[in-house]
Amino acid sequence: MPEDIRTANITHWAERVDLAAAFRWTARMNMHEAVANHFSLAINEDGTRFLMNPNQMHFARIRASDLIEVDANDPDTLEKPGAPDPTAWGLHGGLHRHCPHARCAMHVHSIHATVLACLADSTLPPIDQNCATFFNRYVIDDGYGGLAFEDEGERCAQLFTDPKQKVMIMGNHGVMVIGDTVADTFNRLYYFERAAETYIRALQTGRPLRVLSDDVAEKTARELEDYPGQAERHMAELKAILDAEGSDYAA
Repeated sequence: MPEDIRTANITHWAERVDLAAAFRWTARMNMHEAVANHFSLAINEDGTRFLMNPNQMHFARIRASDLIEVDANDPDTLEKPGAPDPTAWGLHGGLHRHCPHARCAMHVHSIHATVLACLADSTLPPIDQNCATFFNRYVIDDGYGGLAFEDEGERCAQLFTDPKQKVMIMGNHGVMVIGDTVADTFNRLYYFERAAETYIRALQTGRPLRVLSDDVAEKTARELEDYPGQAERHMAELKAILDAEGSDYAA
């Protein structure tokens, strides 16, 4: 899509377009929390400069040109014009400072992932292929300490110690998903919410669960990690739908 005069000098345009598409689809799938959730994408080598959504802007309206650029190492960030939401700064600033492998981060209070986070036991057993995707690949935060201002954000960020674990089930809160790109991270966010929904609905039947063995679950997770191009094709198709609808996400 050609850039107009207003957007021609904005850097990281392709990344902005992908991130804007992810915001639009998160809203469409009702995985958002009005104006309260946030995504970020690192744009320098060490991950400390990143793009994120503007303060209190609804996901369904965010365009590529609306995204703000933030420096995780700038202590005066919240004092500047166009400052991000304080909890977004606390959570994502801490994450990008401590986890350089977290190039992209998506935090939502999606319904089924949050229900899972509210259970005394927030583990996700491998009862189907989607659930098996995340076998041994998430961490559970059971130390919720209130809104994710800087201290809470720093605490959460330090739970991502194993690079294989790219989902944090945030007890009493929601979910944080990290990845290498927007496509990779959004694909993981989508399938984690689907997996959580399957598990919650299975629990609602009150009947015994058919749980895969650890060996089969791990094999399935590895096979899906190596599955070629799925995340990229998923994102490309979502953008194609938005383009066909005349959406302004890429403006």
